Parts: sequence; structure tokens; C-alpha cells
Amino acid sequence: MADLGKKYCVNCLADVTNLRLRCTDCQDIELCPECFSAGAEIGNHRRWHGYQQVDGGRFTLWGPEAEGGWTSREEQSLLDAIEQYGFGNWEDMAAHVGASRTPQEVMDHYVSMYIHGNLGKACIPDSIPNRVTDHTCPSGGPLSPSLTTPLPPLDVSVAEQQQLGYMPLRDDYEIEYDQDAEKLISGLSVNYDDDDVEIEMKRAHVDMYVRKLRERQRRKNIARDYNLVPAFLGKDKKEKEKEKAAPGGGGAGGAAAPSVVASSSAVPAAPKRKITKEEREQRVKLRALCQFMAHREFEEFFENMHKERTLRAKVRELQRYRRNGITKLDESAEYEAARHKREKRKENKSEEGKDGEFSAIENLSGFELLSDREKVLCNSLNLSPTRYLTVKTIIIKDHLQKRQGIPSKSRLPSYLDKVLKKRILNFLTESGWISRDAS
Repeated sequence: MADLGKKYCVNCLADVTNLRLRCTDCQDIELCPECFSAGAEIGNHRRWHGYQQVDGGRFTLWGPEAEGGWTSREEQSLLDAIEQYGFGNWEDMAAHVGASRTPQEVMDHYVSMYIHGNLGKACIPDSIPNRVTDHTCPSGGPLSPSLTTPLPPLDVSVAEQQQLGYMPLRDDYEIEYDQDAEKLISGLSVNYDDDDVEIEMKRAHVDMYVRKLRERQRRKNIARDYNLVPAFLGKDKKEKEKEKAAPGGGGAGGAAAPSVVASSSAVPAAPKRKITKEEREQRVKLRALCQFMAHREFEEFFENMHKERTLRAKVRELQRYRRNGITKLDESAEYEAARHKREKRKENKSEEGKDGEFSAIENLSGFELLSDREKVLCNSLNLSPTRYLTVKTIIIKDHLQKRQGIPSKSRLPSYLDKVLKKRILNFLTESGWISRDAS
């Protein structure tokens, strides 16, 4: 007797009580989904006949492996509830689906199957076309986020707050820009007997007040973006003094107070690196960009340029390794050690050669009285320091007597031929000991 309420497929005799396809052109033809999809034909029934889906609402759409065992009737109630109550009202949706489902189960099932599941991936596009414009943007009306959303308070001490007249909990100052702006609306009131002209006048007053609020907020944003408050308080100078006292940034006085921009962006302050002389000169040249960039953007710009220079240097180093046949980083350490040894040997050889450059005259008397250029001259002429000093003294003495008008006859030593005399005269002239006319 219990089997009398069951329905069976007329083709494969499978149980189709929960879900079956009934032919609308033939009588008593009910097929299971498998036989219907295969196009089964029995008697006068043909696969192109019209059909009607018949179910008891107890089969699952997502298969028996789906979590929760939601039936098709519950799925239909869930979709009706989401359309009626809207996304997020899970308690009302759970009551609509039935007492067997909790709000948490309703939310988990809808999010997992209809949003993050295959159905959601196929139906919800990544970018929504023809999206409605949000008119509450920063350039919007009086209740736009730029005027209603408070900025994080400035990171200043209590003494600095008193100096600025700053109230951190309200992010306001005791004396704001255009302090009397509130007088435009302080006496306004809407009366039932106002005519159109009076209403428009009051709207104009409100519009003027909103413009002043925007200008006030714009000035606050500029002060934050361009780091003006620490500059006014002298924090920048204190930080520079600390950097000079401790180049590594870790002086005894502790870390400097973070800038306003760092506190407003809520980014942890990284240890400051030492700025080179070339970078300081480049900052001065590009200072004109400050009018187009905020303080944080300006600092990030130079930090990125520093990273670019570092990467370029690393690329050149790797290219040098490749030209020398190095293909692995493990081999570079051995290569650098060998290169360092080669350079050390070259330096030692150059120092030895430099020390032996004046070996022919360095042990002679008077060598310590010669300048570096005179040592080179004596070494090239193969002339002893004492003979050179004697010739130099005679030539300079004759030159001074001629300038004073005293007649003198040059008595140069016999060992000085014409070539040596000309070389020494040219050297003394170039060095400024005697004038060119005398030579």
C-alpha cells in the first residue's frame, strides 16, 4: 500500500516521485530526467512533444554532496526572500524560508552557492557596466564624505596643541579659517509663510556656508599633505639636527616625532636612510614639483628614484659578471675575492714603482730640499740636487740684479751645457721663479 503513492519512469521504471517530466501530448507518459535527456520514445510519444516538470519539492539543486541538504522548495523560498527583504536581512529571510533554517545557515548557503559558487561566477561580472554614479563624492553636496568624515588627529604633544589652539578630538582649531562663516546660517529658519524669493535667499546662504566649509577643509588637507604643521613647529629642523648628530638615525635623544603625513596615512615609519649630496642637489632642482605633489608623494618619488639607481647598479654588476663568464651568484663571491687580490697586487706594484722612481738621486744631499716637480726634473736630467740648486740660485740672483738695474755677468758652472740650461730656464719660468723676458 505504501508503494501506491510512488511514481515510476515508464521507460526504466526508476522512482520519479521527487522529480519527473510529464508529456503534455500523451497520457500517462512520465519520464525520469535521465531518460528525458536521452530522448527516450515509447509508443506514440516522441522526443519533441511538449513536457511539464513535476516535483514534490524535495530534491536538491546542488546534488547530494551539497552542504545542508537544501531542497528545491527551500531554494525557491530563499530566492523569494532575497528579492523581498534584500541582501543582508538574514533573520527575516530565515523566517520566510522556514523554522528549520537559522539566519547563519541562510547567509552561508546564499553566499557560498549564489555568490562564490559557479552560478555567481557565471552571472556576476568582474566590472559592473552602467553603474550608478555616487553623488556623495568629495565634490558632492553638503553631506559629502569630504565634509562629514573626520580625519585622524594630528600627532602633536599637549604643549604643541596649546600652541596651535588645536582640539584633537574634534580635529578643529580655536580659530578656524573664516571664523565668522557660521553667521551666514545661525539666524536662518524655515517658515511656512516664506515666499519663493525668501526660500531661494536662504538656500543661497546655505550654499555660501557650504563653500566656506569646503575651503576650510581644503586648507586643512593642504597643511597635512605638505607637512606644514611640523614645519611650523620646527620639528623638521630638530630632525635634521638629530640626523647630523647621529647619521644612522639612532641618536641618544630617541626617534624624531613622526610627520603629519605619516600619522594621517597610518603607515609605520621606516628608518630614514642618509641622503647623499647629489640627491640633495636634485631635490633642490625638482622643488618646483612640490606645487603638484603632496609631501608623501614627493618623498615616495625620490625613494623610487633611489631604488631605480640601486637596481641599475645591480644590473650593471650582473652584466659585468656575465661578460666575465659568471653565470651563478655562488661564483660571484669567488670572482670578487680574486679581483680584490689582483687589485691589491697592482697597488703594491705601483707603490713599489713610485718608491723607486727617484732611486738614482734620493740618497744624494739636497734631495729633501726639492719639490716634487724639481725631483722629476733632476731625475730626468740626471742632475744631482746640489748642482741643480746651485744653478737655480745663480739664475735667480742674476734675474733679480737685472730687475734692479745692476749690471751682472752670468757665471754658470762648466758642467751646464746649452740643453740643460734651456730646460732649467723653462722650468723656472713655468714655475714663476723668473719672468719670461729674462729667460
